[in-house]
Amino acid sequence: MRVLPQTSTNVFKDTYIFEFLRLPEAYSEQALRKALLQDLKKFILELGTDFIFIGEEYRVQVGNKDFFIDLLFFHRELCCLVPFELKIEEFKPEFVGKINFYLEALDRDVRKFHENPSIGVLLCKSKDDEIVEYAMSRNISPTLVADYQTKFLDKNLLRKKLHDIFNEPTLLSDEH
Repeated sequence: MRVLPQTSTNVFKDTYIFEFLRLPEAYSEQALRKALLQDLKKFILELGTDFIFIGEEYRVQVGNKDFFIDLLFFHRELCCLVPFELKIEEFKPEFVGKINFYLEALDRDVRKFHENPSIGVLLCKSKDDEIVEYAMSRNISPTLVADYQTKFLDKNLLRKKLHDIFNEPTLLSDEH
């Protein structure tokens, strides 16, 4: 398995929080993309430093067909293109093939000679880490799978849960 550059370890997150999005309960990938772009500044702040936005539905042509990358960024520190593939569902292994195709197209046809190979990000509504591990185990492209949340837990619910946890009688007592 191809390992990401050491400097990229602290660049990408495992989970992104997009609480600034005002999406309905059910939404499309297009609606997600449009909502992220509508508040691009907050989106980039959530991604982290050094991301530069290049484009949405970025067109790459392979053979006689056009393909469109949901969002394309450049990362200044890593000096590489970073395509984001947005998914409104749980991670599926077949998503890896699509992002690998985009990485190959970018590296062959778009990347400048002085830039590092592209790093892909699959941004899924949720993921099962074991399925991701299996899907990525033979993958040679530098790809990350992250999930996202559009809402934090309700503060009152979180407060109540924490209160319940800390006021719960312990399972271990002096009687055992």
